[in-house]
Parts: sequence; structure tokens; C-alpha cells
Amino acid sequence: MSPLGRQNLQQLAMDMSPPIHRWMKDDLDRSVFQKSITVLAARIPAQETTTLLKSDVLRRYIMDVPKIRSVVWDPSGAQGQRLVLLKVPTEASLSPEARIFLTEHSAELVDHTIRLNYDYWTADDILQAVLPEELLSGSPTGFSVTGHIAHLNLNKEYLPYKKIIGKVILDKNPAIKTVVNKIDNIDSKFRFFKMELLAGEPNFVVEHHESNCRFTFDFSKVYWNSRLHTEHDRLVQLFKPEDVVADVFAGVGPFAVPAARKGCAVLANDLNPDSAYFLSTNIVKNNVVDLVRASCEDGRDFIRDAILNVMENPFPPYFRPKLSRLKEKKLRRDQQALEQSSQDSVYPLPPTLPPRNVVTRFVMNLPDSALDFLDAFRGVMVARDRTEGELGRLYDAMPMIHCYCFTRELEPVEAEADIRLRVEAKIGHKIEEDVDMHLVRSVAPNKDMYCVSFRLPRAVAFCAVTSCRGCFG
Repeated sequence: MSPLGRQNLQQLAMDMSPPIHRWMKDDLDRSVFQKSITVLAARIPAQETTTLLKSDVLRRYIMDVPKIRSVVWDPSGAQGQRLVLLKVPTEASLSPEARIFLTEHSAELVDHTIRLNYDYWTADDILQAVLPEELLSGSPTGFSVTGHIAHLNLNKEYLPYKKIIGKVILDKNPAIKTVVNKIDNIDSKFRFFKMELLAGEPNFVVEHHESNCRFTFDFSKVYWNSRLHTEHDRLVQLFKPEDVVADVFAGVGPFAVPAARKGCAVLANDLNPDSAYFLSTNIVKNNVVDLVRASCEDGRDFIRDAILNVMENPFPPYFRPKLSRLKEKKLRRDQQALEQSSQDSVYPLPPTLPPRNVVTRFVMNLPDSALDFLDAFRGVMVARDRTEGELGRLYDAMPMIHCYCFTRELEPVEAEADIRLRVEAKIGHKIEEDVDMHLVRSVAPNKDMYCVSFRLPRAVAFCAVTSCRGCFG
């Protein structure tokens, strides 16, 4: 490439970065982010703009910078004139062919000033201009969104700049009204993160949409992880509409409510009173009151009681998907007509289905400690069977268990072996039927989250000795 060509390419590279202000730490001064850039512009009649914009010889010079218009009104006030902005500072930066083309179209070359302010730059642009140079490579512009809240998990080196970071994220994301930072590990008892307000409104009650459901909850008092929405969907897709699901650690309902919307009957439990409150709220809001029963008790007690509770107080049968009001009205008319018709009608009445009195699945979404609760299944059908063996007759197929956990083993084979060993140690029996290990996500450099699914061994559920050590064979 000729020296002139290299010079032209360098001149085409415009510096649109914000001015550097690394003195900021506690307060964000938006007014200092101002920048003026002088570029060359071609003044032409409005009807000639398309010709210039489509010209092959000018294409490389036409302004194509994000959020900067390539054609603007002529600030001189000349009637019917427009300015086509070029991304070069002087006429000398243009090729001879471009200059000839502009002359042939009676274009007048003039200077034009582009003025940029704080609103022009992105959050990352601003943080790159204010954070110390040693922190630029990990600029914390990524965050999780829950309703109107942006949730950050800042590393300790960024904490001195947390207020500025919060304000920038609030400014640059119109849908965000509140920015918080996690300041502690998850609460060991009630499963929520302690957090501090960085910017915006101190309003932590959100309405979040997921899986065509609406969830309302206080983000500061319950556990919610928006990154798990894919996993919520994956598991619910495994459920059959006729299932009865016992959700041991239900939270505010990310599994329970979508499952009920699908037709499943659900026992949903959480020990956290705030989670149980918002779970009940979400059951009502999503119109699944008839299909979800909420409770607030210890997970072990819930597991031990769920099977007998469903047997003694069964759910109505699953018949069909919920219809619209118009279709429901039409169906009632058709059924009434069928009932009045003769017995030899070619249209048989819908069959009478039995109530749902068997738990078909347990969901245990407490990855930090759910495995510790598996011992509650030992003898679960013996300890609660006060009906002289009726549970044994009802459960020709045992319930599926879907249990979430963490492992430090990063290779799939080692991870599966680790999880299987821990599960079998807790239930006192090998797991062999319908076993599946699903990697949910990596939560840390040496920590993965899994969902282990297996069918509860019959020998465990009906083991007369609660230790079940004799069940290994």
C-alpha cells in the first residue's frame, strides 16, 4: 500500500472514545463528559443526498459511526440544503476520485462539528474512562436482571467504585430502576442474598415474567436466579400434565407455577415465610389455585407427609388443557346436548377419570444441601402407611426424584461418580432406574451445578429400618 493510502486509512479511524476522568471515585460527574469532533461534510441539495450515499467512490468516506447520522440539516440555514458527513477531517484526506466526484455534483466541502456528551457513550465506555487502568480488563458492566432490578456481584477490587458503577448502569439501562450488589453468601436457612443498594429506588418488590407466568416477590427476602430460567423450562417440559409434583424447596414458584399451568397438580413448600407468602401470591396471580397447595415447613417433614397427604386428599383428575371462556361455553353446550341425546348416540360421553392420589415426582431445588434431605425417603411409605398396605398397592411405579447439587468434579465421568456416591450414601441404596445426570451450569471456576434424576428405589421407600443399611445388595 502506498504511503498516501496508509495515511488515508489512519485518518478514517475516528476517535469517538470519551475523555478520561480517572479522578472520579465516589460521585459521578456527568457534565465533564463532553467531546467535539470536526469532520468534513459535503453541502448539497437535498435531492442529491441519495446519489452521494450510493456512490462507490464515496462509500468508504461516508459517516458510519453508531448513533451518528450520516445526513444532517445544514446548520447555516440554507434552504433545501443538507450535509453529508464524511469521516475525515480535511479535503486532503479524500482520494482524487472522490474529490472529482464531489466537484461534478456541485458539492461544497465545509467543516462540521459533532458534539458528543454523556448520553452518547455506553456504560462500558464511561467505566473505561473513570476506572483505574489496572481494573479496565474486567470492567463490571455485566449483570443479572430481575424485574426492574439489576443485580451485580462485584469483586472486592471494584468495591471502592461501586457507587459510580451503579449510577452508570442505572443511567444506561432505561428499564432498570434499582441497582444492587451482592454483599454476602446465600442465607443458609432462608436462601436469599444479602445485598446493598448502589443506585436508584430502594424498591425490591419486583414483577418478573418467565415461562409465560408472572412472579411477584421481594428480591431482598427470597431466592431468585434469573440465570436458571432455561433449567426451569427444561425440567417442567419433562412433566406430564397428569403428574402430581411435590416441590420440596419451591421458593416463589419457578417450577410449581409453570407445572400447574401445564396441568400438573403440585404440592409446593418452602421454609422461608416470605417465599411461602409470595408463592401463594403467585399461585393466585397465575390462576392455578385449584392445582397448587402451598405450605411452609421443614423439607424433611414435607417429604414424609406428601405421599400420605395426596392419598388422603387427592387432586382432581387431569382432563384436558384449560380452554378459553368461549370454548368452555361451547363445550358445556355440547355436553348438555350429548346428555339429552339417546343412549345409542355415536358421540360417547367423556370418561370419568380417577382422582390423582399418587405423587409422581419430587423436585429438590436446593443445590447447596438438597442431597442431605434424601434420607427422608428412607421408609417414607412405611412410616406413613396407616392404611394397611394401601400405599404399596397404589405405587406400582415409584416417584421420580429430581435433586439439584454442586460438585467440585469438573469432568463429566468423575462428576457423575461423585454425585451418585453421595446420593446412594444418603438413601442407603444404589440408584439404577431412570438415572440421568444433567449439567445445569458452572457457578465458579471449580464448581458445577447438576440435576440428578432417578426413580426412588422401592426398597428405600418401603424399608422397615430407617437406617436402610441393609438395602445395599
